Amino acid sequence: MAAHDSLDTRKVAGALGAEITGIRLGPDLPDDVVAYVRAAILEHKVVFLRGQEHLDDAAHAGFVRRLGPLTTAHPTITGGLDEAAILPVDSERGNKANSWHTDVTFVDRPPAFTTLRAQVLPPYGGDTVFANTARAYATLPTHMQRLVDDLWAEHCNDYDYATCHAVVEPTMASAEYQQEFVSTIYKTHHPVVRVHPETGEPAFVLGQFVSRILEVNGQDSRSLFDLLQRHITRLENTVRWRWSPGDIALWDNRATQHYAVDDYDDLPRRMHRVTVAGDVPVSLSGQHSVAVAGDSGTYAGRATTPAPIPAPVPVAGA
Repeated sequence: MAAHDSLDTRKVAGALGAEITGIRLGPDLPDDVVAYVRAAILEHKVVFLRGQEHLDDAAHAGFVRRLGPLTTAHPTITGGLDEAAILPVDSERGNKANSWHTDVTFVDRPPAFTTLRAQVLPPYGGDTVFANTARAYATLPTHMQRLVDDLWAEHCNDYDYATCHAVVEPTMASAEYQQEFVSTIYKTHHPVVRVHPETGEPAFVLGQFVSRILEVNGQDSRSLFDLLQRHITRLENTVRWRWSPGDIALWDNRATQHYAVDDYDDLPRRMHRVTVAGDVPVSLSGQHSVAVAGDSGTYAGRATTPAPIPAPVPVAGA
């Protein structure tokens, strides 16, 4: 990595998050630099790079493709851009991800990595907060780990999470977005705790798309979900990123949740998202997630066998 001696990785918070400096992202980066970025993501769960204004959609997708095969923009939402892998996350289209979630867990193969590039930012607000779901499991008391190890949950894109959150009257744009979001119904049964396929860490699979904990009655299911979510999203388990023009974030979708804070009034906020195809989650006992409704093959590809779990990857210079 002699040609990239300026590379550096510095932690942003204790639980997760680091900023990488000294890289100009693009599809033609040397293999060792791409490996450095990937290792940093696995180590820190989410990494941030500033000063990437040179990236357009093609270069953004081209770099992310170096981390693995890309998904389409979304299982149900049309990107509407020349680069088919780009999903615009646009407040003016009613797309405000202001709830804790792991991306696209309603399919049987959620993305492995997610990347988000700032396009239009409000003059204030609009931060994104990330939580470390592997650390959340590791810090759970042992008796609670035994409770959750064998639990499964149903995830669905048509679950009305608003019933558990204070929401304002929907706008026409948000209503249209919601209608497109549920144009095809997906349901998947995931283990509440999965084994990370690259690091071997146990990590929670929860967030806004959970409709119920299986084999637990409705009220107890909601109470148990709320208890675990509060633990995952404790402030000590999070990092908050204040966006600037040219910023890009890359995170491990298998070991995080995130929340885009809706505190910028009616001002425009637009980000472009690219995701890397993931595998089928595996429980601690070796059982694979099961698709109950909807076929994610077009979105995420057809591979269904999880990759073998290698030894954790050290991060040089991190």
